Amino acid sequence: MDLKKIIDKRRAYRSLEPVEITENLVRDIAECVRLAPSCFNNQPWRFVFVYEPRMLKKLKSALSSGNEWATTASMIVAVFSKKELDCVSDGRDYYLFDTGMGTAYLILRATDLGLVAHPIAGYDEGKVKSILGIPGEMKVITLVIVGKHSDKSGQLLSEKQAEVEKTRPERMPVEKFIYINRYSEKNSGKI
Repeated sequence: MDLKKIIDKRRAYRSLEPVEITENLVRDIAECVRLAPSCFNNQPWRFVFVYEPRMLKKLKSALSSGNEWATTASMIVAVFSKKELDCVSDGRDYYLFDTGMGTAYLILRATDLGLVAHPIAGYDEGKVKSILGIPGEMKVITLVIVGKHSDKSGQLLSEKQAEVEKTRPERMPVEKFIYINRYSEKNSGKI
């Protein structure tokens, strides 16, 4: 599959069915993540891949209300880092940006392998750190919910979530977020 097809295929589905997670699958995804760019190749990202049933159940207890659908995940990946692991230049902290790029590689490789990798913000960070043994100075940036897409809308989805599953949510037109040569409201999106 070429990259454009993978990008087109990627969706943040919530209807999931079980899929077998193996060490080889985790290693495959991790090998792709390590190739992501980062400031001075610092690679500030850290990931805990959780798929052992007992640990997965514990981690699912840290999910916020509204994310009940994520309890059907076959794996949850905790993504974390801290400022000191990456460049700080003129007051700009790169660790969030670089960890985001590493996470994008994870999501795209999972998509290429036929999986859903849905990042979420709805979790109790303190509980995630406690369950997974992540040091207090680290910032849990996201949890990535991993599973196989199911064509059947799960019973754990809200009515709104089930509706969103049917078609890709509308994306912002390119004209709304690009500027040519210089930022200007008049210059927006003119290609």
